[in-house]
Amino acid sequence: MKKKILVVDDEITIRTLLEKFLSHTYEVTAVSNGQEGLDWLQTGNIPDLMIVDLEMPVLDGYDYVKNVRSSGYFKDIPIMMLSGVDSSSERVKCYKLGANDFMIKPFNPEELSLKIEIVLSHHNE
Repeated sequence: MKKKILVVDDEITIRTLLEKFLSHTYEVTAVSNGQEGLDWLQTGNIPDLMIVDLEMPVLDGYDYVKNVRSSGYFKDIPIMMLSGVDSSSERVKCYKLGANDFMIKPFNPEELSLKIEIVLSHHNE
């Protein structure tokens, strides 16, 4: 059975790229903002990993991670952050909130795929 990945990103090009690239290996669901992501989780869906953009309308990546990490059901799901800003302070803030990994956009899909494998293998230990 394929592992499930939730992609939370307001950019349609990123969502489409990730869906196409990752759907060979994973079952991918993509939503356009953090609130949609939380709504999807609260309907009983539990992904194996979440890929979350930092800058989004409605509910941004920081608030999304805070919500997920404060929830009893979802707090252990690995989260990989995506950002168009290459800033050490942003990465540190994400890690402190509970993100498992961080990638800068634009990214190499092959590198992202390898990072996903690493995060999932560490999570399943």
